[in-house]
Amino acid sequence: MPTVGVKRDLLFKALGRTYTDEEFDELCFEFGLELDEITSEKEIISREQGDSKASGASDIVLYKIDVPANRYDLLCLEGLVRGLKVFKNKLEAPRYRRVSPANGEPQRLIITKETAAVRPYAVAAVLRNITFTQERYDSFIELQEKLHQNICRKRSLVAIGTHDLDTISGPFTYTAKPPGDICFKPLNQTKEYTATQLMSLYKTDSHLRHYLHIIEDKPVYPVIYDSNGVVLSMPPIINGDHSKIALKTKNVFVECTATDLTKAKIVLDMMVTMFSEYCAQPFTVEEAEVVYPDGKTCKYPELAYRKEKLSSEFINRKVGINESTEKIAQLLTRMCLLSQVTGIGDEIEVEIPPTRSDVIHACDIMEDAAMAYGFNNIPRTTPRTYTVANQFPLNKLTELLRQDLAAAGFTEALNFALCSQEDIADKLGKKIADTRAVHISNPKTAEFQVARTTLLPGLLKTVAANRKMPLPLKLFEISDVVLKDETKDVGARNSRRFCAVYYNKSPGFEVIHGLLDRTMQLLEVKPARSTGYHIQAADDSTFFPGRCAEIFVSGKSVGRLGVLHPDVISRFELTMPCSALEMDLEPFLGHTAETTLTHDVPMQEAIKHKFPTQDGSSQAPSSQPASTKTVFGDMSTPAGLKALNDFLADKSYMEGFVASQADTAVFDAIPSAPEPTLCHLRRWYNHIKTFQRERASLPSAKSQFVLPATPPSLTNNTSDDDEDIDLFGSDDEAESAEAARIKEQRLAEYAAKKSKKPALVAKSSILLDVKPWDDETDMGKLEECVRSVCMDGLLWGQSKLVPVGYGIKKLQIGCVVEDDKVGTDLLEETITAFEEYVQSVDVAAFNKI
Repeated sequence: MPTVGVKRDLLFKALGRTYTDEEFDELCFEFGLELDEITSEKEIISREQGDSKASGASDIVLYKIDVPANRYDLLCLEGLVRGLKVFKNKLEAPRYRRVSPANGEPQRLIITKETAAVRPYAVAAVLRNITFTQERYDSFIELQEKLHQNICRKRSLVAIGTHDLDTISGPFTYTAKPPGDICFKPLNQTKEYTATQLMSLYKTDSHLRHYLHIIEDKPVYPVIYDSNGVVLSMPPIINGDHSKIALKTKNVFVECTATDLTKAKIVLDMMVTMFSEYCAQPFTVEEAEVVYPDGKTCKYPELAYRKEKLSSEFINRKVGINESTEKIAQLLTRMCLLSQVTGIGDEIEVEIPPTRSDVIHACDIMEDAAMAYGFNNIPRTTPRTYTVANQFPLNKLTELLRQDLAAAGFTEALNFALCSQEDIADKLGKKIADTRAVHISNPKTAEFQVARTTLLPGLLKTVAANRKMPLPLKLFEISDVVLKDETKDVGARNSRRFCAVYYNKSPGFEVIHGLLDRTMQLLEVKPARSTGYHIQAADDSTFFPGRCAEIFVSGKSVGRLGVLHPDVISRFELTMPCSALEMDLEPFLGHTAETTLTHDVPMQEAIKHKFPTQDGSSQAPSSQPASTKTVFGDMSTPAGLKALNDFLADKSYMEGFVASQADTAVFDAIPSAPEPTLCHLRRWYNHIKTFQRERASLPSAKSQFVLPATPPSLTNNTSDDDEDIDLFGSDDEAESAEAARIKEQRLAEYAAKKSKKPALVAKSSILLDVKPWDDETDMGKLEECVRSVCMDGLLWGQSKLVPVGYGIKKLQIGCVVEDDKVGTDLLEETITAFEEYVQSVDVAAFNKI
């Protein structure tokens, strides 16, 4: 959201009253804005550049206000004050008028055909007899910059030029010339430059260098001349110094050149409507005439008012209120949308001014009505559409696979979705044109040029960054790649892939093949050529010839596996063999049985909806439940249903936070679907109905909510002599208390027993190669030094002397360590401290126990 900075005192003076910070914050919220920060120019400079730079800065309080991105009319103090005054009923929305000049001859802007190659459109207008103060002038310049950064898209769509009309003479010509033919004195410069020299000059300018790319590679540059050949501007870069405006300027010529005519009209309307209140005739703008290359003539600004009609019922229904047609018309008028009741039913006619280009649909008008009504004043209601959330099937499959692949001994990696062209093409032995890669139009670094089309480069770069880790390295990643797809509306699609690599002294193809078999087992795909999966030999430049296979599932290719080509390995700065597997996961999803719910589902349709059961049929609630008696009352009576509805008002389930057997038991006790008036019960009922297929697997109930149809005690006490006996006597209560005591005692004993059980300790077996300096080193003393290393979690094992060459032997000694207490780095550092005997220590083998 754009942020507008305004001086607090100036704002309050324009509003006609003073607010506290809290009051103004509340006013902004009511109007749909947000008071983001209360600061000062000195505080901003001090925060960004240090206290020394802020010594002479102003202490005037500034309000930083966040404005919606499409509300261009609120980007300056004038528009903000105007909108707030109309909102508070202190001012009627002004009527903007386009007028003809007093002499009857409007200023003309003639567009030549040469502009078609760069910026073909232009519009213009005149602010006549305007009065500037320093604050108004600053606001005028700041609005141009805000519009340039917002709707103008950093001047790429529209560029604004403002000129002192008294220093130039029309008609004006908008044309395009080679840069060497354009020569003028630019704004705030002391001499003339050619356009070519200006492009070089501004390459180091912190502000203008961001706009040079728009035209610098064009054969011709746009330029505007007056009738005397004076350059007004070279859009979208810089204005001429000759026509610059100042505080004494009385007549302003505003021109906008553009690649988008609609945006140009909006920008011109914003500039002139915001500052026309300072003209001798407030809210009037003098027209200008634009002549196009084909001879067509248009007058600007358009300042077009348009009318829309909509019903108050639409607004009431969408917002969730119940107001009269007259009241809604008043609310819209407060938002600068002059509205009147037409008298035809509940129809309202809304007039949209030229300052409200953000209103393009009836929903925009409805939003303004809601804003004027007050979001906090809208009553809370229970939605009439009930939906049941489910995990996205592709993500659910991904999560399940991740857990099992980690259990298979592979470590998950997560890499960037963007990479360089070299990563997915040259390094893999492929051509970039064959990869179907989506390219970034303006990449900031060579590392992020394209969206990845394969997960393999990311894993290989991860292996390269961890080459010093103990071998083997077994990594996997399950993530998306991006591929071009002309059938999609955006021209590309995401595809979920699974990739794994095995890096060791031997290729380990059997490990990767075993991982494929395990993955297919998890996906419940059997090895079969027609209905299951199989692999067959394939040629791929990424893999070693004769060591590559293609994976087929139901006759469709889903991926490849094999031993990587030595050239590929060396390009990723690796030195050992590597096997890899990559395949597409989406073919394994099949067709889901999810029911898509649309907006505003009628309640009667929700009642008729049937949910599938385990045998594929539809199961409706039982018409003759075993019992309708519950702790809330009889579910066949309105009183019982109301009690249950009140109980579920702030609960999703009968117990805890997941569905259980308690929910299904109460569900079965309800004879038929509840009435829509029992909204909480209806929500719970529709939700529990979706658990019919897996109700047997739900957790057991902790409490009994459904009571027997006939209490057993009534059948055992029929004698008249037993009238004084408590039918629900204390014997049962005593037994229940005793059972609860025994249960708690057993749970405590189990917890105590479990706490004494030793925790599982992760251990590793390490084989170390300890090399001496030469053949004269006392190997017995060397071994004695090694075994003298004592640590908590370290146990030394057997050792032997292994010949190395030239009579030199190395000590090979094994040990078992607890992973949390002892690491290989610590062992190596401690042993190499015996410098008299030990030259180096290497890890020969490392295995988890």
